Parts: sequence; structure tokens; C-alpha cells
Amino acid sequence: MTRVRLSVEERRQELLRAAVQQIEARGVAAVRISDVASALGVSNALVLYHFSTKEKLVAAAFAYAAEGDLARLRGLLGRRTTALRRLRAAVRWYAPTGQAKGWRLWVEGWAAALREPALRKVSRDLDRQWKAALGEVIAEGVAAGEFRCPDPAGTALRLTALLDGLAVQLTAYGGTVSRARAQQWVDEALARELDLPRE
Repeated sequence: MTRVRLSVEERRQELLRAAVQQIEARGVAAVRISDVASALGVSNALVLYHFSTKEKLVAAAFAYAAEGDLARLRGLLGRRTTALRRLRAAVRWYAPTGQAKGWRLWVEGWAAALREPALRKVSRDLDRQWKAALGEVIAEGVAAGEFRCPDPAGTALRLTALLDGLAVQLTAYGGTVSRARAQQWVDEALARELDLPRE
């Protein structure tokens, strides 16, 4: 069988997708260059040509996954509707009870980031961008008179901290809290933060 010749960028994207899948399946510590190469039927040397070390491959894979998540977030927050609807859509998507995929990947990434500076930078940058995006839409809602919030940046930090913590509970400790209860807590936290009437 003849393999299709890919451009350098196409090959890099293919390797990153395979790396994300392998990290999700095996974990950061256990994944090897050979796992990624084997998944695609290519040589270890090809993977190392594009990413000279496992650490660089892992950091690039997390950056790749982060860009996908951020693109989805920007899409949700860029809709032409009220700030409250955009914020609710983003929080529900991001919550571990929603459609966002890859929570196992991010829990693995947070743990590995404690030891890997390149991964720590990717993780920190993603976290800042999420908080900034949520803070901006909260500030828009305040300016439009949709709700009250004296500290949009603080609210964004508290909301993402709650969502991240629930993701750990649901991903690592299945059964600790139900998805329905977690979603209820998220909705209640959003209502408290924005001084909204309870529905």
C-alpha cells in the first residue's frame, strides 16, 4: 500500500492528533515516541524529526489540544446573543458534564506540568486565556446591564476553579458526585456570582 505524501504541516498535525490520542489512552508518563509512531505506522525517527524529544512532543500535543478547545470557546463566546447566554453556553460546554472532551488529558497534563516546564507554560497560558475570555464576556454583560458582578476577573477565576475541581472528581474519582449534581452546583455558582434570580 502506498502512503500518501503529506506536507510538513499536515504530517505535524497528524502526529499531534496521534500524540493526544495516545496520551489520553496511556497517560503522559507511560506514553512513548514509539506509541505515537506505531499508531500511525511510521518510524520513531520521523516523530523525532518533527519533535526532537518526548517532552517537546507532549508539550506540542497539549498546545494543539488547547488551541482546539480555545477555538470552540471563542466560537461560543462570539455568538450574536446576550452575554448571559454566551456565558452559560461556554460554562455548560466546559463543565465536565457537558460536551467538552479530553478532561482525562487535562488532568494528566496538570499532574505532568508539575515536573515539565514546557508543559507548565502551555497549561498556564491556556488557563489565562480561558479566564480572560470568560472575564471579558462577564464584563460585557455587566456593561449591558444584564447582571451585576463587581469583579469579572475574580468571578472567571472562581468559576474555572470550580469546573476544574469537578472535572478531577468526575474523571479521577468516578461516583463521588453525579453529573446532574455537578451541573446543579455549576448553575448555582453562576447565579450567585452574577446575582441572578434562582431558576
